[in-house]
Amino acid sequence: MADKENKVVKKAHYPRNYQLPGGVWRFSRSRMYHKRGLFRIKKDKTKKEKPKRKPRTVVKPIGGDKNGGKRLVKLKKQRKYYPTEDVPKIKKSRKMIPFKNHKRNLRKRITPGVVLIVLAGRHRGKRVVFLKQLTSGLLLVTGPFKVNSCPLRRINQIYVIATSTKLDISEVKIPEYINDKYFRRKHVKKPSKDDGDIFDTKLEEYSVSEQRKQDQIEVDKQLLEVIRKHPEKKTMFAYLGSMFSLRNKMYPHRMKF
Repeated sequence: MADKENKVVKKAHYPRNYQLPGGVWRFSRSRMYHKRGLFRIKKDKTKKEKPKRKPRTVVKPIGGDKNGGKRLVKLKKQRKYYPTEDVPKIKKSRKMIPFKNHKRNLRKRITPGVVLIVLAGRHRGKRVVFLKQLTSGLLLVTGPFKVNSCPLRRINQIYVIATSTKLDISEVKIPEYINDKYFRRKHVKKPSKDDGDIFDTKLEEYSVSEQRKQDQIEVDKQLLEVIRKHPEKKTMFAYLGSMFSLRNKMYPHRMKF
């Protein structure tokens, strides 16, 4: 019992050096070198033995009655033939694998129903809802269109910021035919010079098909019902309808989305 009473209980103490509010350390490296007394520690000046190299040659005597000399024999013989040009080695690269067989990765934060901030394109700054990932690896998103005029479209995940806001879209049914081929534009073939007018210089204008308009209405209808069931539906409508922008003293690396 006496031994236990005589033991000194060590209390936890704060570190000697710490960061100030501005991100600068209180003491510099040279100051901490003297505070810790590292100059008193004597360095070990014993020289390390260099590893012995293996002999490359062996001395062999030359046999015979009239001989009696010695010669050096290399343990590893040199190559007798060297190609004049370096033959390129075929390495397995991603280019050799077809694009359709490439592995599609997705960020952990991007899950169906997460609200994303678009950073590029004509809809940059808008907040959109992520629906699913297509076979090409692109993300299928929508505004909805009635809220912020962003239609069903594809976007690369490197051009979006995933936020902590999420909607439950488990009941939203997306047609299976909405895939990468669905978004391909159909170019009308121009008539040949013999069939058409040679002075016809009108440019072909892109117009949205009726099928795509109908699909947009059906998907938005389901998505708007999900937003209306949200406990903070007014805030959610205002949040999706507002534009994201950085103002004075707003730093992206310090923000929590």
